[in-house]
Amino acid sequence: MARIRVGLLDSTRFMVGTLPVPKFTDPEKTQMATDRDSGQPLYTVTLFLMEDERAEAMKITVPKGGLPDGLKPGLAVRPVELFATPWARIFNGQLSDGIAYRAASLELAAPVTPDAGELAA
Repeated sequence: MARIRVGLLDSTRFMVGTLPVPKFTDPEKTQMATDRDSGQPLYTVTLFLMEDERAEAMKITVPKGGLPDGLKPGLAVRPVELFATPWARIFNGQLSDGIAYRAASLELAAPVTPDAGELAA
């Protein structure tokens, strides 16, 4: 399956929307999904991508070792090695498709502060 590296603009910002949620391999949630390379458990985090006066919610899968301490909703983060993988499947005769996002880790980002000139405006 094709993995596509996601290029980000310097102006792109991400904010944590939800705490990490364990990812499971089965609907009964008995078996946690693990990273193929490291064997670490995988978690899904909802992030808000903010760019050019728009925002979009994205669910990104991250290995446990790539989650920084103190991660909580509202914090600014930056995904490291972000990839997108398009997918499609037929279930009960219906086509479902989408894009799965995966990052090696999340880094806490310094909050963006307005310039002094912007405050005066």
